[in-house]
Amino acid sequence: MVSLLLTAPVAFAAPKANLVIIFADDLGYGDLGCYGSPVIRTPNLDRMAAEGLRFTDFYSAAEVCTPSRAALLTGRYPIRSGMCGNRRVLFPNSKGGLPPAEITIAEALKGAGYATAHIGKWHLGIHEGSRPLDQGFDRSFGLPYSNDMDARADLPRGASGSPNPPHDGWNVPLLRDGKIVEQPADQTTLTKRYTEEAVKFIKEQKRRPFFLYFAHTFPHVPMFASPAFKGRSRAGIYGDAVEEIDWSVGQVLETLRKQGIAKNTLVFFTSDNGPWLIMGDQGGSAGLLRDGKGSTWEGGMRVPGIAWMPGRIKPGVTAQLAHTMDLFPTAIGLAGVKPPANVVLDGLNLAPLLFEAMPLPERPFFYYRGDQLFASRLGEWKAHFRTQPGYGQPKLESHEPPLLFHLGRDPSEKRNVSADHPDVLAQIQQAVNAHQSGLVPGAPQLE
Repeated sequence: MVSLLLTAPVAFAAPKANLVIIFADDLGYGDLGCYGSPVIRTPNLDRMAAEGLRFTDFYSAAEVCTPSRAALLTGRYPIRSGMCGNRRVLFPNSKGGLPPAEITIAEALKGAGYATAHIGKWHLGIHEGSRPLDQGFDRSFGLPYSNDMDARADLPRGASGSPNPPHDGWNVPLLRDGKIVEQPADQTTLTKRYTEEAVKFIKEQKRRPFFLYFAHTFPHVPMFASPAFKGRSRAGIYGDAVEEIDWSVGQVLETLRKQGIAKNTLVFFTSDNGPWLIMGDQGGSAGLLRDGKGSTWEGGMRVPGIAWMPGRIKPGVTAQLAHTMDLFPTAIGLAGVKPPANVVLDGLNLAPLLFEAMPLPERPFFYYRGDQLFASRLGEWKAHFRTQPGYGQPKLESHEPPLLFHLGRDPSEKRNVSADHPDVLAQIQQAVNAHQSGLVPGAPQLE
């Protein structure tokens, strides 16, 4: 655990803003009503989007679970922390985890007097130094990794993607502050119990600044929903799980309103990566975007992004490029905390965009698959140096010249126009060179 003393003394300062990050697991770009789903009902998220700022071009920093979570909490591409690689994610037998030297949002805000809580899926390590309480959280309640791990030895192949998975098929534990409270976790109750914990934390901490990292287990397979939601959605069990998450978001926002702290709380909703398309009906939708989880096509990393802070954020829709690594500098900006010394942050403080509707400076975004740079975006242009579908493991293809797509005119990445725009490719390559010239990869953690 890294100890930080980063606050600057301020006389008669206004109350520090609270921060709530709600992180879905494998939710696709096309899975919410406000992002075009015709079959999944999400009235609370739709209202959140109508009252806040909805991003059309918001990205996760990685295409799968573990690296995307490391990036969000540290504000850094996961290659810098070693939280990416050929194995792609951490497994129960992995020896690594988020390095103790990495500074998380929780550590930075805790040093500024914030109460901090992790609720839901962790997936950043189970060993000393990498666990939630080691990484700046005062309390933790949830699963240590994905809900399809610790599978029963005799579980039939493909059971995790079943519309009716066995309740006792996975022995994943439910932990409170690192101690097992239930094993196997009753996955039909997870969203409900997570939400109760979140509401309780908000009520208890309403008189002091707080940070809540609420990382849902679903809609990652195996898919479960509570009896109140199972069978309600036109989209089957996948839709049931998403609609229960929508209910959960509504409970959090309503609690903030009733406690009188909504206007002083930034809530950000997003997903760790795109939909797991190989799971069929249990895999969600990327809408008009290409491919899904595991790939560096747009469907794998462009995700819903909604910012809400009534009275501070004006309702609107933005096409400004932003990503999960922006949440770290945004959080410390809200708290009046200085950036950590000698740490490279890959995000920007979104406050000018959120609160003043000012455009962000143009900047490149880099799409990694594991520890390999596959693509880069600059403005409306995206170049693919390598491509590979998310799953099924077809052979990786390298492209020289790189594939080039204009995401404004071709968000589905169907029309390669590289031959017509060598100047654009040169600009993107220059940005890649600058990024890689100063990059120091962290020691690999996923092997």
